[in-house]
Amino acid sequence: MSEIKIEGVGKNYGSTRALKNVDLTLEENKIYGLLGRNGAGKTTLLNIINNRIFANEGTVKLDGIDAAESQNVQNQFYFVGEQMLFPENMKVNKAIKWTAKFYPDFDLGYADRLADLFELPRRSKIKALSTGYKSIFKNILALSVNTPFVFLDEPVLGLDANHRELFYKQLIEKYIRTPSTYVISTHLIEEVANIIEEVVIIKKGEIIKKESRDQLLSQGYSVSGTAAAVEGYVKGRNVIGMDTLGRLKSAYILGIPDKNKAVGLEFSTLDLQKLFIQLTNSQEGIS
Repeated sequence: MSEIKIEGVGKNYGSTRALKNVDLTLEENKIYGLLGRNGAGKTTLLNIINNRIFANEGTVKLDGIDAAESQNVQNQFYFVGEQMLFPENMKVNKAIKWTAKFYPDFDLGYADRLADLFELPRRSKIKALSTGYKSIFKNILALSVNTPFVFLDEPVLGLDANHRELFYKQLIEKYIRTPSTYVISTHLIEEVANIIEEVVIIKKGEIIKKESRDQLLSQGYSVSGTAAAVEGYVKGRNVIGMDTLGRLKSAYILGIPDKNKAVGLEFSTLDLQKLFIQLTNSQEGIS
């Protein structure tokens, strides 16, 4: 089974420590959500994995081979980032054909079908595309390259709700038909919550969580009610955050709910976005 092993990776920008001793394993044929706030280090990590920038320390290896030293390894990765690597005056249809020349498993027929589905203006110059259509163009390439590992950094930037839903649908269909590893870095957590299988949360350059989505969500719950009732219930429990609205209060707790003490209280499961917010709000993080 192929896997990417990231060990002890650190990155500095001057006096700013962008990544701190990152250890992470990415297994084949899974969909990962790389979640973090702005400036948490998501894009820096993806750039290091894909050899766009160099780490100050640590290694990235695919099946024991250093990714920074092997073009063969990099040929198994495809990275969709903010930067557009094609000449701005190049037309969309020519860029698609050029990509097919560099990736031997590129499915040109599938790319053409996606371009029709998304109504991508293939005769336009890349520089003339709107932000949304630039994202669509890059995503079509990512879904068509058929590399074992695909990295998507904010893939729905500029897309309207219809195009976002269409992209997620195509991603799932492609994954079911021809599995690869997809790493999706996004701030739209609610939208990807039902797509991702593994959750990686990065906070201030450090990985604070790496678990399956279901396992992570099973660890917490919320309890709501009057402020007095909630405050009485949470004593001695592992509270990771609270919200107050008028006389009502909600607490977000790690552990198993004790419904024997549920007088006047309402219990519910945490959704991924709420859990993410509470974990990254926490001053101490989570053990």
